[in-house]
Amino acid sequence: MTIDFQKTEENLIDGFKGGKGPFFSKLIDDGKVKIMYNRLPAGSTIGLHKHEGNCEVMYVTKGEITFICDGKEETAKTGEAHYCPDGHNHCAENRTDVDAEFFAIVPQTK
Repeated sequence: MTIDFQKTEENLIDGFKGGKGPFFSKLIDDGKVKIMYNRLPAGSTIGLHKHEGNCEVMYVTKGEITFICDGKEETAKTGEAHYCPDGHNHCAENRTDVDAEFFAIVPQTK
């Protein structure tokens, strides 16, 4: 199955997961896995949330994103990925002055 994100509708979510600012997502969800191409504008954040029954892989395709996973801060730049396992929590912040983009996969683990 090929997914063409250029033909997938982009949705605006303000304050995603309790974060601040806009968040843009192109989402495919078959009930077993969520596949997303996202844009996190400069200064926007994704709020702290726990993964229960799923995990998340976030591959940065443009810019850089600072993640806080289980209280530990790390920054992923273009070409790097962040992983949040099942049972753990994380949030994301774009602390730069340019938009960041990332590809995310959230498979159900239970």
